[in-house]
Amino acid sequence: MILEAVILQVKQGMEEEYEEAFREASKIISSMKGYIFHELQRCMEVRGKYLLLVKWESLEDHTIGFRQSIEYQDWKKQLHHFYDPFPAVEHFENVPL
Repeated sequence: MILEAVILQVKQGMEEEYEEAFREASKIISSMKGYIFHELQRCMEVRGKYLLLVKWESLEDHTIGFRQSIEYQDWKKQLHHFYDPFPAVEHFENVPL
């Protein structure tokens, strides 16, 4: 299992519209193979800043299964115009303790 983590900066004044669009786009990501869970957190200190966390069964479920899918084109169309700058996506794996 891997964790995708993304800091998102939404253009000023578009926060409410973004959150509504994200709710709608959530149906896309949650239907994908290998998807486990996702959440969107709003930053309390910086207006328009969000943290997206998505758990996937494998890295490939995200990078190939989702990012190279037709569904991703819808996701992109619904959400990417809100971001400035465009976010960097990082992947993490659990450290056994």
